[in-house]
Amino acid sequence: MPAIPRIEAYADDLTALRRDFHQHPEIGFEEVRTAGIVADLLESWGVTVTRGIGRTGVVGVLEGRGPGRSIGLRADMDALPMDELTNLPYASRTEGVFHGCGHDGHTTMLLGAARYLAETRDFDGRAVFIFQPAEEGLGGARAMIAEGLFERFPVDEIYGLHNSPYHAPGEVRIKPGVAMAGAEFFDIDIRGKGSHGAAPHMGRDPVVIGSALVGELQTIVSRNMVPTHAAVLSVTQFHGGSAYNVIPDTVRLSGTVRYFERADRDLVAERMQMLCDGFAMAHGCEITLDIRNVFDVLVNDDARSENLLVAAADVVGAAHVDKGTEAVMGSEDMADMLALVPGAYFTLGHAGEVPLHNPGFVFDDSVLPIGASVFARLVERRGTA
Repeated sequence: MPAIPRIEAYADDLTALRRDFHQHPEIGFEEVRTAGIVADLLESWGVTVTRGIGRTGVVGVLEGRGPGRSIGLRADMDALPMDELTNLPYASRTEGVFHGCGHDGHTTMLLGAARYLAETRDFDGRAVFIFQPAEEGLGGARAMIAEGLFERFPVDEIYGLHNSPYHAPGEVRIKPGVAMAGAEFFDIDIRGKGSHGAAPHMGRDPVVIGSALVGELQTIVSRNMVPTHAAVLSVTQFHGGSAYNVIPDTVRLSGTVRYFERADRDLVAERMQMLCDGFAMAHGCEITLDIRNVFDVLVNDDARSENLLVAAADVVGAAHVDKGTEAVMGSEDMADMLALVPGAYFTLGHAGEVPLHNPGFVFDDSVLPIGASVFARLVERRGTA
């Protein structure tokens, strides 16, 4: 796989850096060590650094040779609250925290691009390096935006990437337009009446009520939405009870809704509330629904998607870029940035068959120079006004 030769020359440095991040993962808004290393490296390369945006976010600004566009490049830094089961020599040293989504790779690729651009300065305009905390459902992008990210560091366009073990190594893919789903998280609390497990008639069993409600929730998409629209409602947690012979007072159901159109999200939320109200009335219990937006629908700007494909073709070749990919139900909080600044979010394929968010996921370090090179070429190509 080709890469900018100068970046390829320090591939070993990038690998060592990525593996260090991997050994010391930090969950959202706790990326103190990671952010400190990022900021220190940027400063050592002559990049102007601002720390603590969105709590643990870092922004670096690098001026080019002359006037031109301001190009934003963004990477996420947080890990997942899950155990690692890879048995790698550089596996996570923090119990219950693991870079199972490859954000350690994203951070390293952006650092690689920053180092190269700082050393060469072969671009016009300005490069703005955005290292974002808390992508995994905690609202890191919104936290940075709320603290004036784009007012303090205005950019004309912005780009980000995600690693992909689902595509060929070195393959760059993008979906212009609507590319990733919006997402809601929800909690449903059912308060019944506890009783002895041998005397269920003396209580209002929230376990039975919740079990029935889970099944009924699955009819919302299949029986209420327009069949040609796409949405997903998944109950992913069911909590309640503490003993074999005790029917609990309460249970909690939790999960997520994914959608591409806001009207579909509103329909799902409305039907969820109606079902909760109906079950509460039918079973003589109390049911409360809390549903909240976590990610917006991610929309790639058409023109910036083409810019990305051209820059990526410089690195991986035209045969290895693809804009024919389909939209996915996964969500990404760079959507909040793209809602304010035109840009593009793309994937970079790498070797490996274990999916993201799996305890056995392994990032392919050989693509680090590739991602860094694509980022760098975007700045070199797009900086000129």
